[in-house]
Amino acid sequence: MDTNFKSGFITIIGRPNVGKSTFMNKVIGQKIAIMSDKPQTTRNKIQGVLTQDDAQFIFIDTPGIHKPKHRLGDFMVKIAENTLNEVDAILFMINAEEGYGRGDQFIIDRLERVKGPVFLVVNKIDKVHPDELLPLIEFYNEKYDFEEIIPISALQGNNVNHLLDVLKSHLPEGPQFYPADQVTDHPERFIISELIREKVLHLTREEVPHSIAVVIENIEKRESNAIFIQAAIIAERKSQKGILIGKQGSMLKNIGKDARKDIEALLGSKVYLELWVKVQKDWRNKQSQLLEYGFREDEY
Repeated sequence: MDTNFKSGFITIIGRPNVGKSTFMNKVIGQKIAIMSDKPQTTRNKIQGVLTQDDAQFIFIDTPGIHKPKHRLGDFMVKIAENTLNEVDAILFMINAEEGYGRGDQFIIDRLERVKGPVFLVVNKIDKVHPDELLPLIEFYNEKYDFEEIIPISALQGNNVNHLLDVLKSHLPEGPQFYPADQVTDHPERFIISELIREKVLHLTREEVPHSIAVVIENIEKRESNAIFIQAAIIAERKSQKGILIGKQGSMLKNIGKDARKDIEALLGSKVYLELWVKVQKDWRNKQSQLLEYGFREDEY
């Protein structure tokens, strides 16, 4: 290993739905953070690890910073804000297509209190004409003294390697914190629950928004090397339960089918996935339910 090995922690912040999870998955090379066109998809602090010959990047994909509407929202914003002074660099990601919004100023006000370098990452440049980029960059440059402003397309990979090179030049010399083949610090159980939740968000669209959680009840490996997984989808209302199950169980079957493909790709094994739906009224505002479903502030 290079004696000048560099390593560091980089947090990715931004308004909901700017492409933070897409960027994380592109950089890591596999899906560890779920993606959806619905805002506030990420709920926990997802840690992704990229190891190169001379450096290790530990990325923290935080929930989008937004005005909370319930206790779960408070939890999500607190996680995002707590990372700002604990890292070696901050990527403030914006959506080139949407431009400036009030939520950006909310974040910039908090960045005024941080000590480390802050990079502005202008994502989704594939969605806008190049002539629209320069005025946008100039506008943000007047709002905050960024270390550097880097336009990218996380989806297509445009300029992502350049961003990594710039980041590497700012990382301190340090140890390799994780084995070279490790891509996240989250246990498989967490990633599996997130993959299932992603399919719920995708297939139910607006009918069942962010009022669901997924709890893995059991994972066991059987003699055939197949993996048997049982998971509960938690809804807030009985009407949502009906939507999640669907006519003659069709929606639940489709959720399971789509999730199983991603879980098999993650685990490299045949997977049998059994899903069911539970109703826990107003769980996002109940501390006991938040703790039971894994939302623990003391871990962040």
